[in-house]
Amino acid sequence: MTEPSETVMTHLSEEDLWPLAEDSGLRTVGQARNVTRGFLALAAPEGESAVDTVLLVMSELFTNAVRHAGGVTGIRMEAGPGTVTVAVHDASTVSPRSLPLDLTRPGGFGWLLVQELAVDVRVEVHAAGRR
Repeated sequence: MTEPSETVMTHLSEEDLWPLAEDSGLRTVGQARNVTRGFLALAAPEGESAVDTVLLVMSELFTNAVRHAGGVTGIRMEAGPGTVTVAVHDASTVSPRSLPLDLTRPGGFGWLLVQELAVDVRVEVHAAGRR
C-alpha cells in the first residue's frame, strides 16, 4: 500500500463547485455506493482490485458529510490512467479532524480510513463549504 499524503487545505472559487441536483435522489450512502459502482464499471473497468477501496472511501466521505457537516451538497468522480478521484462536497468550512483512537467508542474511524486508503487527500474550502 502506498503512503498517504498529508491533508492539504486550499481555497476554491464558486466556479469550482459541482452541485448535487435537488432531484438527483442521491441521499443515502447506499445510493452513493451504487453511483460509484456504476461510475467505476464505465470509467475504470480494469481496476477491479481497487473497486472496494474506492467504494469504502466514498462511503466514509459521504457518511462523514451527513453526520458532521449537515449533508452532502455535491459529489464528483474522475478517472485517469491508474487513478480515481472522489470528491464529496458539504456546507462545512471546518477542516475534518481525526479523533483519538478509542476502541470503547463506536465510530470515529472514517477520516482515519480515508487518510490510510487514499494516496492523496485534500480538503478544499470555498465560501459555501468544502470538498
